[in-house]
Amino acid sequence: MTRRQGRSASIPWVVKLAVAAVVVAALVLLAAPLGYRLGVLPLRTALLGVLRWGAYAAVAAAGVSALALGYLLARPKGARRGVWVALPCLVAAGAMFSIPAGYRVGPARPPIHDISTDTGDPPPFVAVVLLNAPGRTDYEGEVIAAQQRQAYPDLQPVMLDDPPAEAFERALAAVYRMRWQLVEADEPAGRIEATDTTFWFGFKDDVVIRVRPAGAGSRIDVRSLSRVGGGDAGTNAARIRDYVEALTAD
Repeated sequence: MTRRQGRSASIPWVVKLAVAAVVVAALVLLAAPLGYRLGVLPLRTALLGVLRWGAYAAVAAAGVSALALGYLLARPKGARRGVWVALPCLVAAGAMFSIPAGYRVGPARPPIHDISTDTGDPPPFVAVVLLNAPGRTDYEGEVIAAQQRQAYPDLQPVMLDDPPAEAFERALAAVYRMRWQLVEADEPAGRIEATDTTFWFGFKDDVVIRVRPAGAGSRIDVRSLSRVGGGDAGTNAARIRDYVEALTAD
C-alpha cells in the first residue's frame, strides 16, 4: 500500500518534460545574445536564426507546460503533485517568448535606425563620430524622415520654460538618470552626446541632445542612432520617449 501511494505521489512524466522544455528554450534564447557578444555568431544569425528558434522552443515549452497543468488539474486533489512545478514552467515559457516577440511582434516598424525629434534639421553627432563606421552618423534626410513621421508621429521637440543654461543642466541630469554613458557635454554649443548599451545583445546606440533658445525658454531635440543594423525594431524611438519622460518628470 505504501509503495502504491509513493508511485501515485510521484511527479508525472509530462511535468518533467515541461521542465526539460523550459530549460532547452532558455538555453537556446541565451545562446543568441551570448554567441553574438562573444563573436561566435554574426548578428543576422543571432537575431533571425537562433533567436527565432528560441521563440519556437518557448512556444513548445508553453504548450507542454499547459498540457501538464491541465493533466494535473484533471486528476483527484490528492494526486496533483507537480502543479506548482507546471505552473511556474508555463509562466517562465511565456516570459521567455516575450523576449524574441519584442523584436518580431507588434505594429510594423520601418527599417530605419536613426530617429530624431527634428527630421528637418537633426542634431549632428560630433564626439561619437569616430566610434561609428564611416558615414554612419550622417543623416539620410527625407528617405528616413518620411518613414519616421508615419511610424512615430508623437516624437516632437521638447519645449521648456527654462532658459538655455538651466535647460542644459536639466537635460544633462536626465542623461544621468537614464544611466547612459556620457561621451561629451558641451554647454556653449548646447550639445550632449551619450551612449546607451542594450541589455540582451549589448548593442551600442548613440544619442545626441541639442539645447537651443526658444523665446523666453528652450527647445530640446533628441536624436538616437544604432551603430549596427539596418532597422532597430523601434528601439531608438522608445529610447527617445523614455528620455523625454525623464526630462519632463520634474
